[in-house]
Amino acid sequence: MNGNELIELFKNGGKRCHITGTVENGVIAGLDLEGRLYTVMDGIVMNRVNPAAISGITTRSGYLNPGGDGLWPAPEGTCYGYQYGTGSWRVPPGLTGARFMVMEQTEGRTRIEAEVDLVNASGLGIPAIFSRDVSVTPGNKCLTVKVIESIQYIGSKTLSREECILAPWTLCQFDCGPGCEVVFPAANAEIWDLYDLSDDCRCVNDGLVHTGTDSSRRYQIGIGASVPWIELHLPHKNLKIKRSASKLPENMDYIDIADASPSTRPSDKGTRYSVYSDMNGFMEIEAVGGCPSVLKPGAVLSVEVITEYRKS
Repeated sequence: MNGNELIELFKNGGKRCHITGTVENGVIAGLDLEGRLYTVMDGIVMNRVNPAAISGITTRSGYLNPGGDGLWPAPEGTCYGYQYGTGSWRVPPGLTGARFMVMEQTEGRTRIEAEVDLVNASGLGIPAIFSRDVSVTPGNKCLTVKVIESIQYIGSKTLSREECILAPWTLCQFDCGPGCEVVFPAANAEIWDLYDLSDDCRCVNDGLVHTGTDSSRRYQIGIGASVPWIELHLPHKNLKIKRSASKLPENMDYIDIADASPSTRPSDKGTRYSVYSDMNGFMEIEAVGGCPSVLKPGAVLSVEVITEYRKS
């Protein structure tokens, strides 16, 4: 799909979108589609696109996953999870119904934001502003996208860790198949499974962990703070996509993002990156920010994520 075709999908679906950079080399933001970001390089959309999510709407009968790159609240599960406000998994209507607005715009940069009311699995309401500050830098056979992902708590009550855990979490989706993999430095890498064991999907070679994302297995791994970056290899597109997330300030901690039962408490596994592989022909490279010990009114939780697209 090319950039113009994606814009036409938004137009026909009655949903707003906004371009940072150009339609040939830039980022198309779905302002009425969770603020999802779709990177376009040399005219071609790099991310997974689900046309049904653009032409339709998510309702209680089912979630239409838009693809692209989304900003979600973490954690997903446990007693603090935002996908279990009803006891069963669902994407929060506050997010699927959010309407992002363009707040700032200069050449090659845009900041969009929306108000999103969250409810965690313990029934606590958490009003927030989601913000995505997008910058695009084209290069020779490459494109760099920098996004400052932020969630601002706008409630009136100070919340402790025993009441609320919250962090920004960006999930970037791509179509995948045979030969696709994610690599990252093996030195001191802490890796754990968030669903079933997936050790047989991984190996270490030349100082790098290689984990297959060829759609043959559904799995998700968490990756700890010592890993500086992760890189997706898409041989069918002669493309490599590298993500790096900024380190946390001293007053922040990485958190457990796992899709775990709302009857459980989070573990002490602090996730900086995650890799999700699905059997429906797509995968996600994910980056996570941190959470303070106390969430005060007006607090802004941010992480800077740089995604580099390079053609071989």
